Amino acid sequence: MSDQQHQADPQLVAQWVQGWSLAREVALPVWENGVYRVEVGWPDVIRRFVFPSLTPAVGQLAETISDPYIILKIFAAPEEVRKCLPSNWMVHPAAFMMTCLQPMKTVNMQLDKEYTLDISDNMAVPIARVLTSQGEVAAIGRIAFTEDAGIYDRIETHPLHRRRGLGTVVMKALESVGAARGITKGLLVATAPGRALYETLGWEVHSLYTTAEIPAQQ
Repeated sequence: MSDQQHQADPQLVAQWVQGWSLAREVALPVWENGVYRVEVGWPDVIRRFVFPSLTPAVGQLAETISDPYIILKIFAAPEEVRKCLPSNWMVHPAAFMMTCLQPMKTVNMQLDKEYTLDISDNMAVPIARVLTSQGEVAAIGRIAFTEDAGIYDRIETHPLHRRRGLGTVVMKALESVGAARGITKGLLVATAPGRALYETLGWEVHSLYTTAEIPAQQ
């Protein structure tokens, strides 16, 4: 089944939305009228609406929004989302919801001596960092937990430290934190470059994921 044909599992979407809110330390999602509403409260994102699938409600809601910083997230292809939105909405390139329902692939990854791995797991949202010898963050990631899944979030490698396997180190470290809690199922949303990394670790694309917003006036 191609990415575009694969509809997202509503239960996985529910877990991911909850985990994202936990990882970002914002209000938990509220389900109403077929969409999750998340009051984010950031300067550049006031509110997010997350639709598990593309329905007429997407266009209907968009028609009621006139201000920027209110973001629509839809588990569907960008070209399909574009068709149902007013012309003043901007549709971003596709991202990908991905799942890993078994342990990630084993990777023989040795950190260079200039790096150290730091795991902070005694908190609600554990964090794994790869630090340089000067204590700077070279790579970082977080994992939030729902009932039976780990939601991996903000997996980032500093541009100066890319292509050294640090993202893999972070992912495997977060996996070990989840395994210690009895969690083996993983969920995340990836960009196209991130997708390539996660697929090498055994993750699979579950659904397309599209962002739409009204651009802020420059």
